[in-house]
Amino acid sequence: MNARSRIAFAVATFAAVAWLPDLLAGGPSGPHGDLGLGGLLGSGSWLAPAAAFTGGLLTSLTPCVYPLIPITVSIFGARTTRTRAEAILLSALYVVGIAVTYSALGVGAALTGRAFGTAMQSPWVAGGVALFLAAMAASMFGAFELQLPPALQARLSSVGGAGRAGALAMGLVAGVIAAPCTGPVLTAALTFVAARGSVALGLSVMFPYALGMGLPFFLIGAFSISLPKSGAWMETVKSLFGVALLAAAGIYLRDLLPQLRPLFSSARWAAPAAGGAAALGVLLGALHGSFHGGVAGRAAKALGVLLAVGGVVYASGAAAARERARSAAGLAWLHDEPAALARARALGRPVAIDFWADWCVACKELDRAWDDPAVRAEADRFVMLKVDGTDDDLPFEALVDRYHVAGMPTVVFIDSRGRELPDRVLGAVTPGELARRLRTVDAACDAPRPAGALACVARWGAAQKTR
Repeated sequence: MNARSRIAFAVATFAAVAWLPDLLAGGPSGPHGDLGLGGLLGSGSWLAPAAAFTGGLLTSLTPCVYPLIPITVSIFGARTTRTRAEAILLSALYVVGIAVTYSALGVGAALTGRAFGTAMQSPWVAGGVALFLAAMAASMFGAFELQLPPALQARLSSVGGAGRAGALAMGLVAGVIAAPCTGPVLTAALTFVAARGSVALGLSVMFPYALGMGLPFFLIGAFSISLPKSGAWMETVKSLFGVALLAAAGIYLRDLLPQLRPLFSSARWAAPAAGGAAALGVLLGALHGSFHGGVAGRAAKALGVLLAVGGVVYASGAAAARERARSAAGLAWLHDEPAALARARALGRPVAIDFWADWCVACKELDRAWDDPAVRAEADRFVMLKVDGTDDDLPFEALVDRYHVAGMPTVVFIDSRGRELPDRVLGAVTPGELARRLRTVDAACDAPRPAGALACVARWGAAQKTR
């Protein structure tokens, strides 16, 4: 990598890392957050799937995948077809196969979300994930190679053979063939999806990731585009993944040690400082250096990686510090149901009960709606109760059964006379919708209701008997 490229990478790194706290300002990070991805998805931002697509494309440019592209395309016959339409169809079927496999993996990871999210509250589990990510990063830096047995790799490479069925079948097993390079990145992505427990998130991450990984295959198969020759630039791609995986491990470890929180500042200077450290790390060799050269080169590479990873971790910690400062100035939530209902009964106020969990990405989206000024103004007349299902303990399960809660987030409303409304907030909603629901609480039970609608159910008496 020449000096001009290093400077360009350093400038881009500074901009990205310095922007990170603002990107994550709407929600926490680390093993209990979503690094801002859930917020991007919830707001309909194109940045989330674009980031996943870019990750897949970069994966296809690593030394384990890139050299296989022309070989794979020749096996399923896209470059020997008589028509361009047939070449496009074969290439598209190959990419569809990749997308089906990775999307299924994303959905499967998300469906285990509640169990995984609860397990992630254990320091042993979160610490183990951090160590695993660090080990995968080491493989990206060349400490060891993840490799399938040659015989199995050769067999998988020819699954299906030429033709439409062959192209689809080869796409379905493409992730296994590319395991030496996709393994670390794919495992990290699936761990992230499982910790959030959202099927929509799983699809939104893994489907674009698969399309990005399949793009070079499609281009060379459908249009016979000549891709750049293999070279040292592919090692830069691997180093980029190594830094990203180490940064993810650092964020997990940061959240395991609450005593480190005072080190992270919510001040505006924190973001540029973190960006400067990461940019300096790039200049020293975090991306272009090698751990296989002389002592000076290895030392420069190690220091560069340390600065780049430290910059990302500190930027995410600054975002978490901003989040804590914002939450401290937010709504005054109670966390004991009998006490909250007793207070509401004594003051003649309605109640809003938010069923929430730290690993629930949609819950974090709803938190942003609660912090909206218009929602806060409406919530001032409520007694606010947050029921935490992070640990999925027996008291939480008892409340879930009592209020018939099917999933999170769920917001249950009780009017000022102790009657539970049949209308609930299910999932993340916009601040405007949440404010509208709050405004209708006291009038909802008295308003004429359609035939067959549920009547308001009294809760205060039953709750008082269980105290």
